[in-house]
Amino acid sequence: MAKLRPGVVTIMGHVDHGKTTLLDKIRESNLAAKESGGITQHIGAYQIEFTSKKRGLQKITFIDTPGHAAFAQMRARGAKATDLAILVVAADEGVQAQTKESLAHIKDAKIPYLIAITKIDLAKADAEKVKEELMGLEIELEELGGDIPVLLVSGTTGKGVNDLLEAIVAFAHKNKLQADPEGEFQGIVIESSQDSRKGVLNTILVQNGTLKLKDEVIVNNQPATVKAMFNDLGKRVAQAFPADPVEVLGLAEALPAGSVIGKKITTEKKPEEEQLEEVRDMFAKKEAKLPLIIKTDTQGTLEAVLGNLPGEVQIVHAGIGEIASSDVFLAQTSKAKIIAFRVKVSNFTAKLAADNQVAIKEFKIIYELLEEVEKAVLRMFSPDIEREIAGQAEIIAEFEIDKKRIAGGRTFQGEINRQLPVTIKRGEEIIGEAKISSLKHLKEDVQIAKKGQEFGASFTPFLDFKMGDVIISYR
Repeated sequence: MAKLRPGVVTIMGHVDHGKTTLLDKIRESNLAAKESGGITQHIGAYQIEFTSKKRGLQKITFIDTPGHAAFAQMRARGAKATDLAILVVAADEGVQAQTKESLAHIKDAKIPYLIAITKIDLAKADAEKVKEELMGLEIELEELGGDIPVLLVSGTTGKGVNDLLEAIVAFAHKNKLQADPEGEFQGIVIESSQDSRKGVLNTILVQNGTLKLKDEVIVNNQPATVKAMFNDLGKRVAQAFPADPVEVLGLAEALPAGSVIGKKITTEKKPEEEQLEEVRDMFAKKEAKLPLIIKTDTQGTLEAVLGNLPGEVQIVHAGIGEIASSDVFLAQTSKAKIIAFRVKVSNFTAKLAADNQVAIKEFKIIYELLEEVEKAVLRMFSPDIEREIAGQAEIIAEFEIDKKRIAGGRTFQGEINRQLPVTIKRGEEIIGEAKISSLKHLKEDVQIAKKGQEFGASFTPFLDFKMGDVIISYR
């Protein structure tokens, strides 16, 4: 029999607009956490108990989707399991790029939402100006006759937080959010990870029925048994009801966010290795790719990273969990760099990588990872990135001396210095990098060819230059 269930909420908005502070303040209101002394775990979702003035003790589930733009895919997936979205906008900064992006995700998912204007405690707060900007986004505010509520809150002082929670509870009752605890179980994966002690863990939001310890569920057309369940406080639980988020041990693989799990429902998903082979085959047909091996802490993070990489990247392998010896050896044979996002790199693995001249880059912030990859791509196509150009010269002739090809050049910018490395460019294409093994002006050996001077140069290693190519000298 269908019964009222807690509402499932996700909070979206521009980075640094108070989302994290607001979530922390909401966590402080969690009676269950206070009574148990528990600490909220990072499982992708958490549930609070809130005493409503009108309805007494109520539960609310929050899907803790990250706020940075790079996690657009996770936010969109989070919305699929969400009843209500809260769009946060800082009172001191107003509408920003990610505000608009978050609003687009909410509208694409076709879910109801309300506005929380945060940081109202700041001296520069101007809530009325923010409301004007929101109306500029064609948001019909409730106070002006529309249907989108606006609440003023401060995650720092807590002002307005209870009003926000009351609004969420009111929404759940008004819309009669229901599920049948005794019906057929169905859940959705909202996060997954791999623990060095526990193994593969999937965070499941129960959507219908009740998930119990030792239940057999169907995952990718294969049965799996629930061996253990943990709530957002890290405590073992024996069952989970509709709108409860639980971390489940017993599934064979870390599933992508949005995967459906049930007792009769099946989902289609190709094995990871089959996907990997498809990716490899696809990239093998293309040229000029930056080979990478990417390991992250969770499946959701991995998908977000893969979804935001430049097109010039070749994914040699991608997965979750610690960097393994096999990753290092694969990187060595494929000449790939290893990207580690919030995963451990043991001393043994670090030494193995160093011995095999494999680069491991560690990151804790997603946009720093993406920026570094973009820079690496730019360096691959244009090695002059982050280098100071000492001089440039055009190759205006070519001739041979003692069976060696000599480039005849004329410096048109700065100076060509024999002691500095050079790059040869043909249009926008990099032909290669080299050192000047010989530099002559009027048959005399020189160290520098200044602007306007003509010279003859040979390179080590040999580069297949042509007339019209440009020699770029770097400091």
